[in-house]
Amino acid sequence: MGHDGHRNDVLDGYRHYIEALYTSNTSLQRQQFIERTGWRDFVPVVDDDAARFLRVILHMQRPKKILEIGTSIGFSATSMALVARRYGGSIFTVEFDSGVAGQAQKNFEAAGVDDVVHLIHGDALEIVPGFPDESFDMVFQDVDKRLYPTLLDDCIRVLRPGGILIGDDALFPVMNLDEKWSDQVSPMDEFNQKVVSSPELESTLLPIGDGMMLAIKRG
Repeated sequence: MGHDGHRNDVLDGYRHYIEALYTSNTSLQRQQFIERTGWRDFVPVVDDDAARFLRVILHMQRPKKILEIGTSIGFSATSMALVARRYGGSIFTVEFDSGVAGQAQKNFEAAGVDDVVHLIHGDALEIVPGFPDESFDMVFQDVDKRLYPTLLDDCIRVLRPGGILIGDDALFPVMNLDEKWSDQVSPMDEFNQKVVSSPELESTLLPIGDGMMLAIKRG
């Protein structure tokens, strides 16, 4: 067996071990959320390990005002809202697809977090530039990857100093993706490069889910 094959086996072993640890976890689980929703035509939501990571960040930092770009059916927003409500935080989440946004709103109501999550239906390219400077404590990007590099400057602008920027799917450039996602790879790499080289950010890329780029705004 070559070195690459051995490394892949080790990584698979890591993932299986980690997921096995959380099989009895009582936190909101991705598959259960999707099954309860009954909605099938939506952009994939974050993996369970990514959702756990987001919850830990919220417990640690307690961001009062969170911006999520890309709601899908609301799994990540619901998962974060269940934590944010404990310390008075709120989430503003942007979704372009009206049908998916409608289902997400139903999911927020069913989970009892519709008072914490504020759904904004529309184009992130128009909505995000309209937010005031330094108006959020945390920004989570999980939208069409082609928008990531375009929105980055505004994501940094709307963050308060010390605020958290997280980009999901940051490892797309090195993953063996289905051909339908091929146009997402180059923009994701561009986003990663821009985050790493930004003088305003301190960052690290973590192998959680499909990759989580974590950055803090300096100052």
